[in-house]
Amino acid sequence: MNLSNLKPAEGATKTRKRIGRGSGSGRGGTSTRGHKGQKSRSGYSRKTGFEGGQMPLQRRVPKFGFNPLSRVEYRAINIETLQLLADSQKIEKITPEVLINAGLISRKHLVKILGRGTLSAKLEVEAHAFSKAAEQAISSAGGTAVKL
Repeated sequence: MNLSNLKPAEGATKTRKRIGRGSGSGRGGTSTRGHKGQKSRSGYSRKTGFEGGQMPLQRRVPKFGFNPLSRVEYRAINIETLQLLADSQKIEKITPEVLINAGLISRKHLVKILGRGTLSAKLEVEAHAFSKAAEQAISSAGGTAVKL
């Protein structure tokens, strides 16, 4: 083997389709586009959702629903989860950073503490919102609820 007889591996290279280069090429005339019609013309691009003139799905299906711009969405975390965190990690102060590190929320989420479960640990809890039951449970356990 030397440099004069090197060639690519079998099937590694493919010859390009030479379209519209005369009838002798086998791809002259209509240039693989078939005969006439919209798709054979230059500059053709099908619109998204176009169904050949039939009423498209996004126009057939009726509109419904409403998403208010003022809606604030919270990630709900129950008191029982805070108790588990306090027991496993020996923490007295629970902040959104602690919840992020525990994998319960991500940086973009707002947190609301809900009152399901029991709380025995004295915790200082920082969150964006609290339910009445959660605030009561935290204060009755001797902790404090701080709104961010």
